[in-house]
Amino acid sequence: MCSCMVVPVSTTLTPVRVPSPARQAPRRRTRVLALPEARWALASTVAFLVALALDLGGLPWWAYGPLYAVAYVTGGWEPALEGLRALRGRTLDVDLLMIVAALGAAAIGQVRDGALLIVIFATSGALEALATARTADSVRGLLDLAPSMATRVTEHGEEPVPTSELAVGDVLLIRPGERIGADGRVLDGASEADQATITGEPLPVTKGPGDEVFAGTLNGTGVLRVRVERDPADSVIARIVTLVEEASRTKAPTQLFIEKVEQRYALGMVTATLAVFGVPLIFGAGLTDALLRAMTFMIVASPCAVVLATMPPLLSAIANAGRHGVLVKSAVAMERLGEVDAVALDKTGTLTEGTPEVSAVRPLPGSGLTPDALLALAAAAEHPSEHPLGRAVVRAARERGLRIADARDFAAVPGRGVTAVVGGRVTGVGRAGDPVTGSVDLGPDADATGVPGTEDGDTVVLVTGDGVPLGTLALTDRLRPHAPATTAALTALTGTAPVLLTGDNARAAARVAEATGLVDVRADLLPEGKVDAVRQLQDAGRKVLFVGDGVNDAPALAAAHSGLAMGRAGSDLALETADAVVVRDELTTVPSVVRLSRAARRLVVQNLVIAGTFITGLVLWDLLGHLPLPLGVAGHEGSTVLVGLNGLRLLRESAWRSGQVPVQGTRG
Repeated sequence: MCSCMVVPVSTTLTPVRVPSPARQAPRRRTRVLALPEARWALASTVAFLVALALDLGGLPWWAYGPLYAVAYVTGGWEPALEGLRALRGRTLDVDLLMIVAALGAAAIGQVRDGALLIVIFATSGALEALATARTADSVRGLLDLAPSMATRVTEHGEEPVPTSELAVGDVLLIRPGERIGADGRVLDGASEADQATITGEPLPVTKGPGDEVFAGTLNGTGVLRVRVERDPADSVIARIVTLVEEASRTKAPTQLFIEKVEQRYALGMVTATLAVFGVPLIFGAGLTDALLRAMTFMIVASPCAVVLATMPPLLSAIANAGRHGVLVKSAVAMERLGEVDAVALDKTGTLTEGTPEVSAVRPLPGSGLTPDALLALAAAAEHPSEHPLGRAVVRAARERGLRIADARDFAAVPGRGVTAVVGGRVTGVGRAGDPVTGSVDLGPDADATGVPGTEDGDTVVLVTGDGVPLGTLALTDRLRPHAPATTAALTALTGTAPVLLTGDNARAAARVAEATGLVDVRADLLPEGKVDAVRQLQDAGRKVLFVGDGVNDAPALAAAHSGLAMGRAGSDLALETADAVVVRDELTTVPSVVRLSRAARRLVVQNLVIAGTFITGLVLWDLLGHLPLPLGVAGHEGSTVLVGLNGLRLLRESAWRSGQVPVQGTRG
């Protein structure tokens, strides 16, 4: 395959950040000579070099001619075969044209120059094959992080089982120094886990009861018992692999446009080549000179560098972002990230840490419940929920040592709340006036918001039993430490301050907005309200990036020009809907990845200019002067290599550091 083909260079590096080589999982690397393309290229190169030495040494043709033939066959048979297959499918492959040019050169006696073209051609194909193989190695290396066996604890004792056979609810025993076999939550024990391969955190993270752990991460010095919460096929590691594979397979709109134009260009190039050959003959030029000029024209006019201009920058940006904890799902998504000129932010789990704490439990007079009883009832209803507020209620009940009863007929209404049957009565937990709680009278303690206790900006939910109000729970969520710096960076990037879209009450939203410097605040929004807000911005001509994490954010993530999900606490629906996922859960990476995408777009433009300049210059040289075939080959392949290397600049660490946000925000 020639260098005209797009190489999936994005994952030649691991797609998640590994700060220390000591933490890096062993990864298989394909040996160069294990690739058939590399072996053929090596054979072609050796045959050419030996033939060249004999040729320049003055030996007779029979001594070196067969070696030139070997160089042609070993280096050219595969692209020739691929080109013929494409031709049968009514597609004109530039690879085939390059082989025709090499054979044409040989036909007019320029055997050495044609062989040089074949060797360069084969070497380019070998380099592409190596890059593709390293991509596969990288993905397989991620899968290798997860151990093949785990120790499952049953009522009969401990048993070793393949991790592929684990199921949700299984309890695992993790000994010191072992890799964790599945995503889950710690039941008991205390240790520290090295999560660098998943989250990029440079230091081990302390783990205790209730903490989440990830498959493939390394346990420290303690012993843990872990309950499996995700099927092995749905683990974070598996999802990372899937996202990286999908990203490497996609093509950006710019690339698709170039490939569409390439077919017409190739046909035009063939027509022009025939004209370059035929017209001079009509006016009396020699056959050899006319054919040589035509062959040179065909080579230098080939759009290899143009075809390669788009994908290396975008895929390199995907790889760099992945190493820093942001998984961009496709080249299309990376290109769109660089186009955004407005940002809309969710509050809970995005600007805030997404780990709210119950700050007050207030039974209503006449409910007959104590604070502990009210909290236990709410926790029972919220227990199956994945919403951060629901998890906070359950966590608070457990911290108080309360018994959480079993619930049945659980139902969640995104953005509104949950209902479940607890102890024989329908229990609702949600906002007052919503279907889950009903339209109820909260009494004289309710303020203008309709909920008691919101004067300090807390998030307050109502607990009802069979439609009767029983009490309220106040929850407080902490601002992310670098939220102010991030919103300031996004303002500088887009020229306008982000918009805050939240389903929380206006006072809680205003408190966060004041701390982060936001002015446009839209609170009490249901999921459809967030979608409407995003569409209003886009109807005004803005290209909106929406950043969120919950189930209720999924519609807005889908409606926005580009969607980015906070991954650690994000719901599965949000992660599936978003164009990119912040695995490390660091808000500061949002402006960084936007800057990286813009840098990739700039490199695409640079590459197109470089490719166009080389092609134009070489074509004019060939038409108006005399361009030697070897120099034409060198110029053509040189421009292709230059464009490829320019795109790979975004793999460097400095490309990410240049877009980092100053971490001067304070915790709110």
